Amino acid sequence: MAEDPQGGGAGGMQHPVPSASHGNFPEYELPELHTRAFHVGSFGELWRGRLGTRDLSLSEPQAAAQPADGGTSDNGLEDTAVAGDLGCSLEAAAELRVVCGLDKLRCLEEGEDPEVIPENTDLVTLCVRKGLLDYREENITIDRACRQETFAYEMESHALGKKPENPEDMIKEGELILSVNILYPVIFNKDLYKSAFFYFEGTFYNDKRYPECRDLSRTIIEWSESHDRGYGKFQTAKMEDFTFNDLNIKLGFPYLYCHQGDCEHVVVITDIRLVHHDDCLDRTLYPLLTKKHWLWTRKCFVCKMYTARWVTNSDTFAPEDPCFFCDVCFRMLHYDSEGNKLGEFLAYPYVDPGTFN
Repeated sequence: MAEDPQGGGAGGMQHPVPSASHGNFPEYELPELHTRAFHVGSFGELWRGRLGTRDLSLSEPQAAAQPADGGTSDNGLEDTAVAGDLGCSLEAAAELRVVCGLDKLRCLEEGEDPEVIPENTDLVTLCVRKGLLDYREENITIDRACRQETFAYEMESHALGKKPENPEDMIKEGELILSVNILYPVIFNKDLYKSAFFYFEGTFYNDKRYPECRDLSRTIIEWSESHDRGYGKFQTAKMEDFTFNDLNIKLGFPYLYCHQGDCEHVVVITDIRLVHHDDCLDRTLYPLLTKKHWLWTRKCFVCKMYTARWVTNSDTFAPEDPCFFCDVCFRMLHYDSEGNKLGEFLAYPYVDPGTFN
């Protein structure tokens, strides 16, 4: 989520910063699983204090102009800048320019199609990519995996580097972006209940924006306090009074989001980083959905709205065999007000495959 209260989003920093004495940097508590708790706002402040204006800039980098006489004065300036950033000698910076320059990344000759991978390339990644493309062309025509890959790419790329039409909606330099992974179960319900909560680090953040909202965490807290269950003292707060900047969180740690009364989703914050000029810079598009699982679900045959919870065979009330029903429609159609069975049918509990996506 972007740092401002109206922000949100997704991004990725692969390696948490080394720990600091004040505990505001992510530090692994369990290796490769999750970090220790740290304060999100302080993390952003520390990074902004350590980075320069050029590092935080959201402007597109400008290509250096070549001297009119074909000289190499820009190389000297570039070497000086690299040496200053990396703390190395000018000789080492010049060697890095030669070894790691853009010319070393080009493998095409003049006039070659960039969409066609050459046969004689010695770049390992291109060889691997060519092998995968050749395999797909030989063995796959139109399959679910291809469609899903295309769909995921379109979702991730449609807002890449997008800037807002209104300059006031522009994300500010130095704001934070959090990647949030929300796990299923998949339950297709209409928004019947406004109540919801997030659980982070011992605190239930309840949604109290509407008069009809209830405190869904109260039952959990009362259960925990009824006996000494070893969970400590839970706290409650209003969700709308906090942003991610105010929270202490752990990267990679499973938290909880509950809505619709009993629909629970595991929430994992996987990354935190500063915004980059290639990110979506339109604040109004956040939280930004970048990936979505390919869903296989069966909805109720009657209402066409809710996920199936029962499947019937030899059902005198159903036009299909087997037939799928949500819990409400199943009971209304197959039992009277006294709970007596109507008609002839065999019924079995049904677990939708989409639950395991």
